[in-house]
Amino acid sequence: MLMQYMEQIESLGLNLFFAAIFFFIGMAIRDVLKQGNVPKFGRNIVWLVLFLGCAGFIAKGIIQMTWEGSGIG
Repeated sequence: MLMQYMEQIESLGLNLFFAAIFFFIGMAIRDVLKQGNVPKFGRNIVWLVLFLGCAGFIAKGIIQMTWEGSGIG
């Protein structure tokens, strides 16, 4: 039974791994910004870029799921 769901388990594990990586990157950036006394505007730009990267990754996953579900990919 486990072999039937191996691809789904791998996909879920990979997505959780990427979520953890984004979390740890965010914590590292937060620490660097705090210790570097970065101005508010600079902090906002850094967080915006991080958010857009994460949103792009999520959008890619959603597009990939819809295409695979409809038989395109």
